[in-house]
Amino acid sequence: MAINKNALIRYKTIDRCLQNTYRTWTLDDLVEYCSQALYDLEGREINVSKRTVQLDIQTLRSDKLGYDAPIEVYDRKYYRYSDPDYSITDIPITGTDMSVLTETMEMLRQFKDFSFFDELNVIINKLEDKIYTEKKNKPPIIYLEKNDKLKGLEYLDELYQAILKEVVLVITYQSFQAKSSQQFTFHPQFLREYNNRWFLVGLNENTPVIKTLALDRIISIDYDLNIDYQDAEFHPEEYYKNTIGVTVLDHHNTAHVVFKLDKKNAPYVMTKPFHHSQKVLSKNDDGSITFQIFVSLNFELDRLILGFGESIEILKPRNLRHRIKRKTQLAAQVYRKK
Repeated sequence: MAINKNALIRYKTIDRCLQNTYRTWTLDDLVEYCSQALYDLEGREINVSKRTVQLDIQTLRSDKLGYDAPIEVYDRKYYRYSDPDYSITDIPITGTDMSVLTETMEMLRQFKDFSFFDELNVIINKLEDKIYTEKKNKPPIIYLEKNDKLKGLEYLDELYQAILKEVVLVITYQSFQAKSSQQFTFHPQFLREYNNRWFLVGLNENTPVIKTLALDRIISIDYDLNIDYQDAEFHPEEYYKNTIGVTVLDHHNTAHVVFKLDKKNAPYVMTKPFHHSQKVLSKNDDGSITFQIFVSLNFELDRLILGFGESIEILKPRNLRHRIKRKTQLAAQVYRKK
């Protein structure tokens, strides 16, 4: 059965909608989201009819494409998956699919001398891993770090869609330091992952200050469709240029950090730099190496340094050296009390 690109876009859009169990989905809702998705991806108005979406749902329910999607109607007007964990992206790869993927990967590998292949290589390795798993019935070769039980992950797709559609949010949030929650209007700009945790970056209503919210501290999300969305108009790569982690400080809190690592640990930092600005200042007679980075002096930098314990020595700046020394002493006091 031949499938055109527009149909695939509709199938995936319907699937994303029905995976979002935090709202109800009528046929009109699905029609609206399919039309919007086609406009976003194709750049032109495509009026999707109710009949088209009804036929799409029928196709997804059937085994014509191998989906057998458990789509059900409740209260006579709402659609949902009877299995909330179902997704058409999780269906097994067929023998035909694997043959096509294998041939496609071999073709792509012929372009390895081109510069864009570096970006494709990660995708190809993931595909090869999937095919190997399906054929051999063995665990994956590539095993990425993840934490499925991390609080706040249930908001990821909802926030992604809000950013994509430029929807203003009303967020109820409670930081670790706050004694009670607060509610505010928020203009989401992008999502960021760091150290296996997710963060939402955006603007508070009526303030130009960029704010970073941890997803695991979000209590609830609502929408305000009466407020015009504010675009911060900044690029994440530039915004995080001098930052380790997610806490971005102003230029007054940015400095050249000079540190020395002992012989045992220096090779690890040589092969996995603290920051893209890292450079070697000297290789010392005792095997230690002195490095320099230009970064914000934030909380994440402190944690990174403290993780190396006595094997690292901060040479500059003085305020960071004193701060790390003080935190080390406090940690030692707590340990002795235990």
